[in-house]
Amino acid sequence: MTAIAMRLLRTFPLILLFGGLIQAAPVKLIFDTDMGNDVDDAMALAMIHSLQKRGAVELLAVTITKDHPKAAAFVDAMNTFYGRPDVPIGVVRQGATPEPGKFNQVADATNPDGSLRYPHDLRSGEQAPEAVGLIRKILAAQPDASVALVQVGFFTNFARLLDSKPDAHSPLAGRELIAKKVKVFSIMAGAFQTVNWNTRHLEYNVIKDIPAAQGLAKRWPTPVIWSGFEIGVAAAYPHVSIERDFEYVKHHPLKESYYAYNPPPHDRPTWDPTALLYAVYPDRGYFDLSPPGTVTVEDNGATWFRPGRDGKGQHRYLVMSPAQAARVREAIVQLCVEPPAKLPR
Repeated sequence: MTAIAMRLLRTFPLILLFGGLIQAAPVKLIFDTDMGNDVDDAMALAMIHSLQKRGAVELLAVTITKDHPKAAAFVDAMNTFYGRPDVPIGVVRQGATPEPGKFNQVADATNPDGSLRYPHDLRSGEQAPEAVGLIRKILAAQPDASVALVQVGFFTNFARLLDSKPDAHSPLAGRELIAKKVKVFSIMAGAFQTVNWNTRHLEYNVIKDIPAAQGLAKRWPTPVIWSGFEIGVAAAYPHVSIERDFEYVKHHPLKESYYAYNPPPHDRPTWDPTALLYAVYPDRGYFDLSPPGTVTVEDNGATWFRPGRDGKGQHRYLVMSPAQAARVREAIVQLCVEPPAKLPR
């Protein structure tokens, strides 16, 4: 490729050059999840694998903020199902929600002959490395300003990353390492519009570790995009897709997880997939953004956004029209139902 073509590729996400479509380099992604507390985490992970199949994403690691050993086993089973059994997985220690998840036991499902229905090597989070050390190792190895962080669980891991000390992986403290390596930080957290007539909705991902949420909101050094509770509700996943669109394989972990969490017919809000979709495709018009400003996490877990003076501020939140919601829902469905590159036997 010529030097001119390379400069154009850095300038535009997608360009037509010499009669062919050239796609930008894949988004380098660390996915931080409380896998097991809601099935939309599994939806987002399925989407990541479909996006990587399309060349839009490079999944560097999955880190977990749910402190139950089967959360990691489920993630490994999903990764293996999609043909990527070696994706690094890190887990929180002494984190929130240690109780079993409603669907993580899908990882233990067996065939009539006793073999695992969804083969995987990581049988327990106790066998996985601690998340913050893994994140530091991965960030240190990446080019500057190249990594997208997507947080769809609690704030625990990234707040601890913020406070981390220099180590064998990097001489930089956590805040400096983040500022150097992170390009996009998209989180599912908070609420910025009225929810069921409640103007101070206390969102789950925030209230489960309020000190971590407060510290991160105050001290994170790069811009933060918040996908509020109201966004996922407005683009709920159609249950008919769960019932009909995964029949290309006898057993599918996303379908089984949906049924284990809350069987159809119900349309599950897409809280976590929306944060992911923005991180990967911020310029596709799926969402609008609030003006820049500051999000404050109050002592009860409420999130309060204040616009910045002169259009300044590190925080913005997603805004979505009905027309955009239809596009977002369709994009999420198509990415969730896309088969792996190679179907498991």
